[in-house]
Amino acid sequence: MPLLTITHRTEYHYARPVAFGEHRVMLRPSDGHDLRMLQGSLVITPQPASLRWIHDVFGNSVAIATFDQRSARLSFESTALVEHHPSEEFALTPDDRAFFYPFLYDEEEYPDLEPFIRPQYGDPEGELSAWARGFLDDGAATRSFDILSRMTHGIRAGFSYRKRHAHGTQHPLDTLQTGSGTCRDFALLMIEALRRLGIAARFVSGYLFVHDDGAGGHIGGGSTHAWVQVYLPSAGWIEFDPTNGIIGSRDLIRVAVARDPYQAIPLHGSYVGGADDFQRMEVRIAVASADDAALAAVPA
Repeated sequence: MPLLTITHRTEYHYARPVAFGEHRVMLRPSDGHDLRMLQGSLVITPQPASLRWIHDVFGNSVAIATFDQRSARLSFESTALVEHHPSEEFALTPDDRAFFYPFLYDEEEYPDLEPFIRPQYGDPEGELSAWARGFLDDGAATRSFDILSRMTHGIRAGFSYRKRHAHGTQHPLDTLQTGSGTCRDFALLMIEALRRLGIAARFVSGYLFVHDDGAGGHIGGGSTHAWVQVYLPSAGWIEFDPTNGIIGSRDLIRVAVARDPYQAIPLHGSYVGGADDFQRMEVRIAVASADDAALAAVPA
């Protein structure tokens, strides 16, 4: 499935025309050796007074829109055609430094990896640390791949996926104690658990391709998706999706990477008006093979 089309539309509705503050848009798929952006567009209504693109501190593409007119509706529609060549599951040999855990990062790389190794959330009773250590072999060195695979599939099998309409990501301890959460919650749980083992991990936001025939049994389609990248010496950043048990970038279209989920919000902005002016937000996301999209556009 080399070619995919991605359509992401977010629309805000207000009871009366309101003014808008700055909006930051992070919807553009991220180019890399496994993903190439072929075409793309971003249509904003009403038309912004200015629209500029920047790269944030992590190298993500961010569009910044400002407005000079009021409206009772604000919409963002991003479309993209991407060429996706998923990476296979990584394989380390016994000669690789990270084949067994624990391992050491290169002293020249460690200062850059340190923010992704240092835990960001509290664990006062050590619950999260104990849960993370449960993926290690007793009394023996553990293969690094086994730790990562066990944790990825352990979350997939042992936790219940549920959509949550509240904004933000819940604390990893809440996810661990309730045994449920969204894809963002599962990603953050895995990231914080790995950091407590001294393994560099970061948050990824993007899209999930769900096959029409149900192959893969993926959950979380039809909305933005989240997963984890782990850095291993000689292997680099590797993708792990604990929501679906995916290792590697199969069916995952990366948009942004970040140290913490709040740094990878797809769309963020404000309006000037009363609290009761806001009525609703509608989000529609579709990821399809380019051939399927072309067939769907042909009149019956």
